[in-house]
Amino acid sequence: MQKTYVPKSGDITHEWKLVDANGQNLGRLATQLASMLLGKDKPTFTPGVDTGDFVVVVNAEKIVVTGNKLEDKYYYRHSGYPGGLKEIKLRDQLEKHPDRVIKQAVWGMLPKNRYGRKIFKKLKVYAGPDHPHNAQRPTRIEL
Repeated sequence: MQKTYVPKSGDITHEWKLVDANGQNLGRLATQLASMLLGKDKPTFTPGVDTGDFVVVVNAEKIVVTGNKLEDKYYYRHSGYPGGLKEIKLRDQLEKHPDRVIKQAVWGMLPKNRYGRKIFKKLKVYAGPDHPHNAQRPTRIEL
């Protein structure tokens, strides 16, 4: 009889990966980032166990989207007060806060519980080519 392998906390290594978002499609990039955060790209993947890696994304301002999404896609938030619904177009969000576009796309693909919030903290997104994580020696990943 074979036993199911469940990785222990000492067996898991969290690596640092660097992804360049220059010219990448938003949705395709987000699915690959979510897969790396969950650890689905590793043979030791176990649902509900944090086997994923830290992911640093640079050049978030240079992502591309297809069709008319720059004008037709809106991001909504609500203040909690009556009439407090705010909306912003994808084009305006890319100009003001390009990191939030990638973060929101990845968050939509993660579980909405304690586990999802924990692994979402391992995603680091930066608008330009510079990042403060050189000390961790992230390995560059080509997508």
